[in-house]
Amino acid sequence: MDSHNIFLLAILLVLATFVDETRGDAMVTGTVYCDQCKDGGVTFLDYPLYGVKVDVTCEVGSGLARMTNSDTTNLFGSYTVRFTGSSLANPDVRNCNAQITGFGQGSNSCGAVPGPAKPIRLMFSMYDMEIYTVDALLSQPSEPLAFCPRSATPLPNPVSTPPSIPPPFNPVTPPSLTNPINPTTPPSPPTVRLPPMPFLESSACPYQKWTMPEYRCHWSVVEPDTKVAVAFGLIAARKYGTDMTLRKGLQGRGDVYRTLLREATTALLNSYNSIHFGYPTLSVIGNMNAALMGSPRHALFMALRFKRANSGYGTVRCNFTPCK
Repeated sequence: MDSHNIFLLAILLVLATFVDETRGDAMVTGTVYCDQCKDGGVTFLDYPLYGVKVDVTCEVGSGLARMTNSDTTNLFGSYTVRFTGSSLANPDVRNCNAQITGFGQGSNSCGAVPGPAKPIRLMFSMYDMEIYTVDALLSQPSEPLAFCPRSATPLPNPVSTPPSIPPPFNPVTPPSLTNPINPTTPPSPPTVRLPPMPFLESSACPYQKWTMPEYRCHWSVVEPDTKVAVAFGLIAARKYGTDMTLRKGLQGRGDVYRTLLREATTALLNSYNSIHFGYPTLSVIGNMNAALMGSPRHALFMALRFKRANSGYGTVRCNFTPCK
């Protein structure tokens, strides 16, 4: 039995323990960030917001009726909206969107300008339980902060200047065409090639890539022998012990928490490797610790979300090149 089948078997075993209490339920999960530079995306300059109210609203039937449930983000900016006994995949339910509708004390420093609503997407459905995810919701300050890149700030209005008056036209006698001279084109300046900067490229690599010796040079901030306790903190140390290394963590399978460690370690390495990875580094660590403090179901959901990001959401490739 290969690793993929073992992983699916682990999901089935865990979900089977919750089938009675989750039958017919739907869950929508996501994260809220402060978009400090007002660039419309999540970068390493942004951080998750605590105490933000998020509503998930769906149209029912002809669209005149609506069903709405809410949740407030935790310390790591995550929220989980539940619809008990409901199926959001029902054809009568459509146009389900998540939107920021309120701000608490933890979000005062970011201002109170919510970004647009975003649609939910089905991650998987099993045992009459549906799990949906939402792209990151954004809250923005009134103006980009001072440390943001200059391109994120609006350009000043152009200053109008009076048009210059051209000099009077003086006709010039054309030169003789008996000995035409072929003008020479000045040489073009040499092309300057910048060195490749993989950190600025979009990339997402699965855990199998990170375990291959030919890609060992892509470990940048941490080493294979770095302890899990050092990379993820005290909560992870209590769960996995102080001797567990990231190399061993990438080999975890057959258990929900070992699978969580494998995908979280992969997400951490991907966040160090690419600034455009779906989870910033602090978000990886925060969501990992939140999953360890929650239920096994919460740990499983977080592992699946990390695994989806590590796969590049089906659109982002792995930018690894073999080490020299």
